[in-house]
Amino acid sequence: MPISARRPIKVIFHPSDFTEGSEVAFAHALKIALIARAELDILHVSEKDKEGWSEFPGVRQMLERWRVLPPNSPKNAVAAVGLGVRKVVMKGKDPIHAAQHFLEENPTDFVVLAAHTQNGRMRWGRGKVMSQPIASASDAAALFVPYGSEGFVSRADGNPSLKNVLIPVDSSPSPGAAIEAAQRLTWALQCPEVTFTLLHVGKTGEMPSVKTEEQEGWTWRKLTKDGEVVDTILSTAKEISADLIVMTTAGRDGFLDGLRGSTTERVLRGGMVPVLAIPAAMAVRGGSVVM
Repeated sequence: MPISARRPIKVIFHPSDFTEGSEVAFAHALKIALIARAELDILHVSEKDKEGWSEFPGVRQMLERWRVLPPNSPKNAVAAVGLGVRKVVMKGKDPIHAAQHFLEENPTDFVVLAAHTQNGRMRWGRGKVMSQPIASASDAAALFVPYGSEGFVSRADGNPSLKNVLIPVDSSPSPGAAIEAAQRLTWALQCPEVTFTLLHVGKTGEMPSVKTEEQEGWTWRKLTKDGEVVDTILSTAKEISADLIVMTTAGRDGFLDGLRGSTTERVLRGGMVPVLAIPAAMAVRGGSVVM
């Protein structure tokens, strides 16, 4: 894939409700921001003015724990490692509406958030997911970390544990950008040995032709299985002990596609594996995120 088709991550958006699940997602957002030398925007939505400043996840504290910074580092030490951080509190009852307003003024390249199920539907933190799209994030890739999962970046030391990546593939939407994103993330995290499993749910012989990159320590497997798409993705993820599922979202509403009505949402609802969702618009352009 030509370098011009790759989309660099300059800004990462992380909405937080200050729960333990959000702290796990925050660790992933911080690790990716460090790798990409990106700006990290952390948003908290509160019904009260200026509530929650003291509860924001501690960037310096986590970087010190990871030994990226020495103990008792000054505030300017964060910028010295190439990381910009903005912490924003917005007043409101609906976090999706607040995020929409924020992203209209502050576009992002990558979204990292914790998500969990309640009453059979995806929820973001304590707020219900509503139907309006966040247009400014429609082209942004999104990493969803399910509540209850520790994901693949350790909160304790920042080390990645990515060993098995599952990539569902079909002819539409094109899986190219998802495969590229999985490769770039694995390379950026410097994971020594990773197995990528390309899964096609359908008839034997109908798996689309895809391009993959060969690297030392990387193994590629191709599987074709019959069955209902979501159930087969989830059962295969369990079978191979997947650390991450990377898939292209077919909708047009950006990371909200992972929170309602889509195959991505159903995969998230049914499992405990982080999901990296690449929007169809990015796949159509032939681009991908690069760190």
